[in-house]
Amino acid sequence: MAIISTAGLARTFQTKNGPVEAVRGIDLTVQPGEILGFLGPNGAGKTTTLRMLTTLLAPTGGAATVAGCDLARDPAGVRGKIGYVAQSGGVDLHISVREELVTQGRLYRLTKTEAAARADELARDLDLTELMDRKCAALSGGQRRRLDIALGLTHRPEVLFLDEPTTGLDPGSRADLWQLVRRIREQHGTTVFLTTHYLDEADALSDRLVVVDKGVVVAEGTPSALKLQYGGSIDASLQDTFLAITGRAIAPADAPVPLAV
Repeated sequence: MAIISTAGLARTFQTKNGPVEAVRGIDLTVQPGEILGFLGPNGAGKTTTLRMLTTLLAPTGGAATVAGCDLARDPAGVRGKIGYVAQSGGVDLHISVREELVTQGRLYRLTKTEAAARADELARDLDLTELMDRKCAALSGGQRRRLDIALGLTHRPEVLFLDEPTTGLDPGSRADLWQLVRRIREQHGTTVFLTTHYLDEADALSDRLVVVDKGVVVAEGTPSALKLQYGGSIDASLQDTFLAITGRAIAPADAPVPLAV
């Protein structure tokens, strides 16, 4: 049974210039334990779809289930079963790593003892143990991203949504994050829904790719299958494959994003 399933998922924004169909009908399925790369050029509907699946934005059409919960009828149930790591992160720079992790555990209604134990467990799993008493402001970019992911895993979610997890990181830190994502899936069976502007990242991490453009799914398959179908060879680059699918190169990670995408 799919852990994420959508049928005609849509979102229309009402603007002073009239309605804007940001997402016109997304149909997709994600299997338990899968790492799915969700790609699209700026303005394709990728961000809006992610925000709907994480209950941050209500759909205006279609249906979806996430981790067995109906997105429209049971958003609280969805939130209890997913972790979401935003591109910008959300740590409090003025407190220690330990305080941040324990506070997150308490927000999920763990007792003080349980929250402290869970913080220690996450620190071991994500190589944060030696940093526990360091202020978050003193962390490197890669260390801060590991903490962001730890916070998203506090309640042992079935699905982890990662929005541009390595934007701004150096190559070494990016490689470390890739290994961490693989380990989370291998050790805990966590499903990972990944958005990224780095096509080498999508190629390296994803079991399967879904490409959206103009608010609909335009291609899906394994990286090798898409390269063969659209790039002409399994040795084709994913950049060339993406260009063949959408007619557009993917934008840099720091490129401006159009309103309501």
